[in-house]
Amino acid sequence: SVVLPARNEAAHIEACVAARRATAWPDWELVVVNDGSTDDTGALARRAAADDARVHVVDAPPLPDGWFGKQWACHTGMQHTTGALLLFTDADTRHAPDLITRLVHARDARQADLISVSGTQEMVTFWERAIQPVVFALILTRFGGARAIEAARDPADVVANGQCFLITRDAYDAIGGHAAVRDTVAEDLMLAQQIVRARRRVSLVLGRDHLSTRMYDGFDAIVRGWRKNVYAGGRLAMKGGALGRVLFPLALVGFPLAIALPFVVLPMLALVATSSPWLDAARPAAALATIAMLLAFAGAAVFGRTPIWRALLAPIGALAFAGICAQAIARGRAVEWKGRAYTSA
Repeated sequence: SVVLPARNEAAHIEACVAARRATAWPDWELVVVNDGSTDDTGALARRAAADDARVHVVDAPPLPDGWFGKQWACHTGMQHTTGALLLFTDADTRHAPDLITRLVHARDARQADLISVSGTQEMVTFWERAIQPVVFALILTRFGGARAIEAARDPADVVANGQCFLITRDAYDAIGGHAAVRDTVAEDLMLAQQIVRARRRVSLVLGRDHLSTRMYDGFDAIVRGWRKNVYAGGRLAMKGGALGRVLFPLALVGFPLAIALPFVVLPMLALVATSSPWLDAARPAAALATIAMLLAFAGAAVFGRTPIWRALLAPIGALAFAGICAQAIARGRAVEWKGRAYTSA
């Protein structure tokens, strides 16, 4: 059973539903939840369904107090499903026809209760190409890859990709479903943590040829999106108790600044004509740090199948992301998204 929450997704919903209907998996149903949209999302979804009995379009009831909109839409959609496996996905994603088949078999092979897909992140504008790789570097540095997530025993060390994840109905019911994470901004991360707390298994697979999404279409959307997620959601993944929560804002801003620092320091040192033991040692160190950072982002570009020259955008993206992090910290647990205001747990 595929559950697709959609709020003001008129630009994506028809293509999204069409991609789901093209799945090669033989036994499926799709529940599209129109989450109080103020555009034509609901009507377009019903048109895209084209009288296919396997596609159901439902309207979410009014949002109750204490719930985030996405969780409420997913909870609503789940009530209309019949499958033993639940696939939650976003309206701005595109699925290859064999995605579900591969995902089901991967779940079986890994005996995972929750398995999510890391797909291709489409980046079109300058700011998407500059900022998004820095954010993904932060996530990778914090959580590691699939093996680290599968081996994690501490709930704080796991994460899932809410753009596309498959969970067994048994596990979903056991942890209380989306109701258990109804008031948190990072519902995917929190669901994964709940799975580990229940002594169940979380897994992650790479599916660059099978899942794609464009998270944010330009600078304004990037700022709004990561300002929503990066602090209120990131603090939920911190370790170290109260001390970790105190140090988290420093680490959050410090990470992108550390990426940008060599690119700033190196030209400054090059312009200083004075010679001293400290400066003579600092110059090659700054040069090595700059080269290392460029090589790291160049490697990420190659892995992500993007032009290698985009590594040069890393310092610009890092400084911009540091500013976004500072804004997010200033807002604290206050979250605003798609015309709704929340306070995250």
